[in-house]
Amino acid sequence: MVVVAAAPDRVVITMPVEGNTQVHGLLHGGASAVLVETAGSIGASLHAGEGHAVVGLDINCTHHRSAREGLVTATAVPVSLGRTVTSYEVSVADEKGRRLCTGRLTCLIRSLEQV
Repeated sequence: MVVVAAAPDRVVITMPVEGNTQVHGLLHGGASAVLVETAGSIGASLHAGEGHAVVGLDINCTHHRSAREGLVTATAVPVSLGRTVTSYEVSVADEKGRRLCTGRLTCLIRSLEQV
């Protein structure tokens, strides 16, 4: 997995499908959900900033199709950036731009003193 860009307003992660251990070499819903969770969590952590931690995650994903080869890219953009709760919409697509998975990740943010 390679993080291509990471900022609170946009996180992009690229991952090769080749060599993945899923059944028949497909990137299926479970792997896509991991990309959704990873991209959203990175954005939430960057938004939370120093002295804060992301302590809770709620993920909701819809898997649209499997990928067989090439690279897949997850792009996370914020829907809501609050002081205690933040949400990211994430889309996972193949190299041809076909949507593989979409999801929303909502995170709770707490100061390190509260954790």
